[in-house]
Amino acid sequence: MFIPYVQFSEDDTNMNIEIVNLTEENLMDAPEWSRHPFSCKYCLYWEFPDECIDAASEKKKDMMGRKLEWLRNVNNEFGNCGKIVYGDGESIGYAQYAPPRHLPNSAGYDSGPPSDDAVLISCLFIAQEQSRGLGLGSQFLHSIIDELREKGTQAVETFGRKDNPENPSGPAEFYLRNGFRVHKDDEEFPLLRLDL
Repeated sequence: MFIPYVQFSEDDTNMNIEIVNLTEENLMDAPEWSRHPFSCKYCLYWEFPDECIDAASEKKKDMMGRKLEWLRNVNNEFGNCGKIVYGDGESIGYAQYAPPRHLPNSAGYDSGPPSDDAVLISCLFIAQEQSRGLGLGSQFLHSIIDELREKGTQAVETFGRKDNPENPSGPAEFYLRNGFRVHKDDEEFPLLRLDL
């Protein structure tokens, strides 16, 4: 099966980078790490806030099943809603985005809710620390922006975190460096916006 992707030749990162659309088949490739939620493939924070629990206390397989169900539904209604970035064939990053109605936890933020005309990036995370600071996050983000622009999306929004670069949604500073502006401010999670 052909999966659309963007491939970058070796550059400043000294690795071959591929950015591919998120599919039911490659969701299990989402990178893993040693702290909660252990991988974006197990995280239900944005999609099912009432079911968002510590992944260590529930079967990860069940949580991934719920994520697959969400992915299938959003792909059917909206189209592609995520990407995975591979470095030298290893999964190193994950991104997820959709109209806010598919990410119900977004309504609970003090700087929310997201705008009706926007697609919300709920996650954009380079999981491997050694792969950060190399420009991969910006390449990853711009592949999403380009896709959404081609779809005719009017704007992209996200809740960037001001005080923690480890947040899977991405730090606010990163988005501001990539052309976003503060749409609704907050001490911790401002809503950031990029008009397309």
